[in-house]
Amino acid sequence: MSSPVADPKLTFALALLAGMFAQALARHLRLPGIVLLLIAGVSLGPDGLGWIQPRELGDGLFAIVDFAVAVILFEGGLNLELSRLRREGTAIRRLITVGAVITLVGGAVAVHAWIGWGVMESLLFGALVVVTGPTVVGPLVSELRLKPRVSTVLEAEGVLIDPIGAILAVVILRLALAGDPGSLVLEQSGAGLARIAIGLAFGIVAGFGLARMLRISTLLPEGLENVSVLSGVLLLYAGAEALLSHSGVLAVTVAGVVVGNTRTPVERDLREFKDQLTVMLIGLLFVILAADVRFEQVAALGWAGMGVVATLVFVVRPIVVWLCTLGSELDRGERLFIAWVAPRGIVAAAIASLVAADLERAGLPGGSELRALVFLTIAVTVTLAGLTAGPIGNLLGVRLRKRDTVAILSAQALGMALAEELRRGDVPVILLDSNPAGVRRAQEAGFAVIYGNALQESVMSRARFGFVRTVVSLTANRTLNSVFVTRARDRFGVPNGLVATSESRVGLVSEQVESGRAKIVFEGPHDVERWDVRGRRGDMSVEHFTFRTPQEESEDKATTTTHSGGLDERFVILAVEREGETFVTDGDWVFRDEDKAAIALHLPERDDALRVLADRGWELGQVEEVPEAEPVE
Repeated sequence: MSSPVADPKLTFALALLAGMFAQALARHLRLPGIVLLLIAGVSLGPDGLGWIQPRELGDGLFAIVDFAVAVILFEGGLNLELSRLRREGTAIRRLITVGAVITLVGGAVAVHAWIGWGVMESLLFGALVVVTGPTVVGPLVSELRLKPRVSTVLEAEGVLIDPIGAILAVVILRLALAGDPGSLVLEQSGAGLARIAIGLAFGIVAGFGLARMLRISTLLPEGLENVSVLSGVLLLYAGAEALLSHSGVLAVTVAGVVVGNTRTPVERDLREFKDQLTVMLIGLLFVILAADVRFEQVAALGWAGMGVVATLVFVVRPIVVWLCTLGSELDRGERLFIAWVAPRGIVAAAIASLVAADLERAGLPGGSELRALVFLTIAVTVTLAGLTAGPIGNLLGVRLRKRDTVAILSAQALGMALAEELRRGDVPVILLDSNPAGVRRAQEAGFAVIYGNALQESVMSRARFGFVRTVVSLTANRTLNSVFVTRARDRFGVPNGLVATSESRVGLVSEQVESGRAKIVFEGPHDVERWDVRGRRGDMSVEHFTFRTPQEESEDKATTTTHSGGLDERFVILAVEREGETFVTDGDWVFRDEDKAAIALHLPERDDALRVLADRGWELGQVEEVPEAEPVE
């Protein structure tokens, strides 16, 4: 009977759980996930507790690595937008071509000079560190909120250079395994070009095929779309590999780019599914592969190993970026930041393990040392990028300002009144509207306004939703309001979504509010269309009040929260000023003494509204008439 530590099933399960736990802990500590994954792998591996024994998986380890890398690269391509790539196309093309060659040569020279490896071993290392790790760069870019040009270059380089580096490593490996590599240079070079051609062709065809499959609603039953795509990706990878080894990495990357840039009905669900799957696979792979690297192998590299990594970071990478970004629109600070951030990730680790295994099977030395040096490079570059990218980004001015803008959908009466109050409080405001009359009203009032379909990502991009803190959807269409808030959150990470509705207990709005994904705007449900008519007729005014906690209970008085539980159209509490800051009111707002509120009143019912507000603790202050709006065309 085998011991528990020698059980391959237990090894797999423990690595999976350890990977997820390490990434969860990393998010809480705001540290790069790979740092804790490496620690977990070493701690649970043969050099630590011995609970994870990668060798017990046998050849299954390499099958897991292959398929996991395929899914990770497909997910990376899925999130790569061609519209963004075109703007920085020159720099990106140079980085994945000229930059790859310079990195390969520079890495080889560094390891030959510091450690004294032979030519082929040095070139193998150079090829393995060509990649920059999209699984590390992506979360880093998202957390730092970099300028669009910088984030586009870093993300695109990370995704597109991975298959290039893998193919370069395979070509050089074939030369290293050959007894007389000099006679096979042309042959292996041609094989490398063939891998690129087959990968591109397979990826394009499969990508369009998968996208077409997702667009045919009658083909796949609801709920089976994601697993069908996953199955197709694995088949694509295996098929390309069967035709020509190591062409699959490029095929799945290209397929991901094609599917990601082809709109499908299940696009958001597919992205979420692949994101979650990728997180799981990254954790699994890093823990298993880190456990397979022995500590004495890394320690044996000594200071020479650190010298190799330092040369890559401080010499090779700056030269690559300086040459590849000449003549681009990137300024000096942006180029310096791109030169500083080049962490290696899971693809480098996976390919290094596969290459080391091939060398061991061929009876050639150096495989374990090569893998150890790659893992040392990963550990140092990831830690360096994770801990210093934020301060360096601030120093070089490549980070976006904090989210501070409020985006309002629909320039109708309440939207315009709310925008005016936010402007009074020095809160940046942008309005979106597809009605030319509404756009004209907002422009005449001096507001920034975007004309177009607010559900389109291009319109949100023009509105610079990367700066938006809160979206307020004020149309009379409850479904439109819900979808707008959802897309703002999912595609641009907008943290706060407020929706207008006259019925809070039905439809998508109810589901969003109950799940905490949105809140009802203002103090409770309101009929925004009715208020728009009132605004156009001049039957609406905005007046300012100060809150004092009522001393006596009143039948009509609200609780300390804003929501009164019913549909009251005598007034709308638009915005609240507290401690010098202005906020949009929502249904969960709790008022405090000295809060100042801008409240829209229905003039024919003004006296009644003032009585109710006084009972609830509001003392009247300044009055401001809302100008009459132009009729809607």
